[in-house]
Amino acid sequence: MPTNVFAKPTWDYDIMTVTIERTGDVAVVTIDNPPVNALSQGLRQDLWSAAETLDADPSVRAVVLICEGRTFIAGADVNELGKPPMPPHLPDLVARIETATKPWIAAIHGSALGGGCEVALGCRFRIAVPSASVGLPEVRLGIVPGAGGTVRLPRLIGPALAADMVTTGTPVAAPKARSQGLIDAIIEGDLEQGAIDFARAAVDQSLPLSLSERSVPSVDATFWETTSRAVADRAKREDAPLRALACVRKAVEADFDTAMAFERQTFLELRGSPQASALRHVFFAERSAPRPPELAGVETRSIRSAAVIGGGTMGAGIVAALRDAGLPVTLVERDEAAVERGLSNLRSIFESSVKRGRITSETATERLSGVIGTTNYELLARVDVVIEAVFEDLDVKREVFGKLSTVCRPDAVLATNTSYLDPEQIAAGIKHPERFLGLHFFSPAHVMKLLEIVPTAHTTPATLATGFALARMLKKIPVRAGICDGFIGNRILKITRAQAERLLLSGATPQAVDAAMRSFGLPMGPFEAQDLGGLDIAAFQRRAARARGDTPFAPVAERLCALERFGQKSGGGWYDYAKGDRTPRPSDIVADIIAREAKGMPQRQWDEAGIIDCIVLPMVNEAAKILHEKIALRPEDIDLVEIHGYGFPRWRGGLIYYAQRRGWANVGRKLHDLAVLGLAETAHQDL
Repeated sequence: MPTNVFAKPTWDYDIMTVTIERTGDVAVVTIDNPPVNALSQGLRQDLWSAAETLDADPSVRAVVLICEGRTFIAGADVNELGKPPMPPHLPDLVARIETATKPWIAAIHGSALGGGCEVALGCRFRIAVPSASVGLPEVRLGIVPGAGGTVRLPRLIGPALAADMVTTGTPVAAPKARSQGLIDAIIEGDLEQGAIDFARAAVDQSLPLSLSERSVPSVDATFWETTSRAVADRAKREDAPLRALACVRKAVEADFDTAMAFERQTFLELRGSPQASALRHVFFAERSAPRPPELAGVETRSIRSAAVIGGGTMGAGIVAALRDAGLPVTLVERDEAAVERGLSNLRSIFESSVKRGRITSETATERLSGVIGTTNYELLARVDVVIEAVFEDLDVKREVFGKLSTVCRPDAVLATNTSYLDPEQIAAGIKHPERFLGLHFFSPAHVMKLLEIVPTAHTTPATLATGFALARMLKKIPVRAGICDGFIGNRILKITRAQAERLLLSGATPQAVDAAMRSFGLPMGPFEAQDLGGLDIAAFQRRAARARGDTPFAPVAERLCALERFGQKSGGGWYDYAKGDRTPRPSDIVADIIAREAKGMPQRQWDEAGIIDCIVLPMVNEAAKILHEKIALRPEDIDLVEIHGYGFPRWRGGLIYYAQRRGWANVGRKLHDLAVLGLAETAHQDL
């Protein structure tokens, strides 16, 4: 800490999680509440005491609020979520800081999120390092800011920007926040010294009004209606985003105290809602997934370099994900032409990211330069992790691993990316099978967050732990999956698709099924999704399943594939598509095929709730089997697979959570009714 430059001795003392040190006429209040300086009740009390102490000290002219560790205040204490709030309440603390007799300056590094952002808004000034970010992500937990975030923010940056921040929950990087007026200055050097210098300069000038004293800029007369429609479309039945928008509107149309009361009431109403409970469940599941308890204390192998075999759509996506994590990558293909295609696929990914504004062109160039394309397996002799991503064919994959087990170091991790094939069979005969495992990426691999990690009987805990460490590097949600056809996610997906076809054969239409599942909260219905991905992919998987002795159920899909109706790419699948138009249109051809396949079968009138039950509850039944067989170790793992791999609505908490909230007895009865109609299996014993 800085030393006192005046004759008066520096004093410092601890107030539990808060330390105060005075450097001349500037007091530095330092928070140290690991791991993320969360706003626990103890920290709130300590900050309140610090404000009282510093207000009473006539030698202090300004206060710098800064944090130890890797981040500024990252939000509320998650351990207090769902519990009655205890004083001092955060709105009161923010108001106490805002009304302090000495101006407070928030010095931000890492992330100032949620309550951390609200504390910063209570300060008279906000400065940050360039890598910092600020945001109000409460809507992602099914609530709204509860300490004045929706009331102060529009007074600082205007209603439009404030509405976007609070309804999306998306953090804003410090440079952008500076351009918006949310941050007053960017500090390139030492943050603490920069904050002290800023504070001394600020108190020698006329201070700006606190945010509670400022007026709110006006908006266009149509702003609220237009924004409300956009938020509702994006929210897809989540309550919090629209409620957050209502809070911002109240901040514009009412006085400060009235808006604060409205925000607090909205916060308290949502805090105990079913959606908030479900989203908290997902939050905790996501937080614990990267470090499963069964791997606690297991030492991982070092990951400093990686290689990918195969540069197709999946392989290129995996390379992009590895480069996004900063790993140098060697891309191996069978010949020079394939190498060039693979690099071209990778280049297209980075160019698309540039066009979308996610990275700069300089970053794209740097990431592409970190990839070596080759046909020479010998270059993999020193690589730490090799991921095979070639065609989904057992013989082809085994040939690749035969080469890898010869050229790679004995301790190099070897992984196969496969959706359905048995990793045990892929690894048969390789040297050092203990370093082998499955890594099932979801397409596009550089975008989708889910990663199913599939150990074999020979995979050691160290290798498995390394798979999870890689997932953390790639910022993915990892789930351990046992070996079966389709692992966790695709095994349940087969049930989804089979049930959707059973609905068609019993009187429903594709458009009614898709509409019902969108209403349930999925981004797309099952038939729309198949048309987008391509019916030929599932057809290939069904052929492979039949070769293994299985009997997949897809009578209508098989007829469509025989007619080469593979979806949007062929101009028709479950729906018809006009050239250059992705709008699905009901198809007479499909209706005729359904009618012929359903001939002689009982028909019924399906309502939306019935369609949802006919699809979702058999998925739950299959999930129960997966848990019983220990293909998944925890119910939360299935919830994460469905949310991050298949678009199950977060606000429902995931597949198992949804069933639990609905009630196992209710689920069992409904499954029994469907089974009597021949539309589902009977409920599994664990339901």
